[in-house]
Amino acid sequence: MDPQTEKGSLFLFPATLGDVSAETCLPAGNILILNLINVFVVEEIRTARRFLKKAGYTGLIDDITFFLLNEHTSDQEIDAYLEPAAGGKNIGLMSEAGLPCVADPGHKLVSLAHQKGIRVIPLTGPSSLMLALMASGFSGQHFTFHGYLPVKTPERIKSLKLIEREVRQTGSPQLFIETPYRNMAMFHTIIETCHPDTRLCIAANITLQDEFIHTMPVHRWKSQIPELQKKPAVFILGI
Repeated sequence: MDPQTEKGSLFLFPATLGDVSAETCLPAGNILILNLINVFVVEEIRTARRFLKKAGYTGLIDDITFFLLNEHTSDQEIDAYLEPAAGGKNIGLMSEAGLPCVADPGHKLVSLAHQKGIRVIPLTGPSSLMLALMASGFSGQHFTFHGYLPVKTPERIKSLKLIEREVRQTGSPQLFIETPYRNMAMFHTIIETCHPDTRLCIAANITLQDEFIHTMPVHRWKSQIPELQKKPAVFILGI
């Protein structure tokens, strides 16, 4: 390779949060840039191909080079994914839904890009966490995102008690998520564990037609049980 070759950039492409058209929540400029790239690092190839089709990708999707980046990808594989950028090609990084590098392993690629002097360019798009916080009624001045809580019930209860203590000590909203098929188990653990007056926001299927966002005390949720099974959701505890 010519040592004078200018490096490509790593573009961070937000994806829609569900089965909606790209133009409803993504800037037109994102789509213009998307159509200039044919190397993508993605969390799930089938989902990425479907998103590109819905976004109106004008090139041949079969000609795209896809690299898979998930929790099973080794550091050696990730290092190789940036080779096209070293040769002057731009690369796109996409999460399965929402923003890359937030609650997904894309941060490893971004960190390596910085180490290699490859420009990282984040693009605007939907974040389920920020949209949920905006609509919750809680202060966004300071907050904490905990990602996924433990799966086993005793550890989950312990985590919830610690999170609720943080809410009461600081007043800072505490955000966390769960795998959609375990949402109802999480919901029941929350209402059985947390103080009746602690406020809980549940934001599910954000930006979709059946979007559900409600905030009320835990004791009221006990008589208004939502249907969250298999729906991507954000949970927020606050006061």
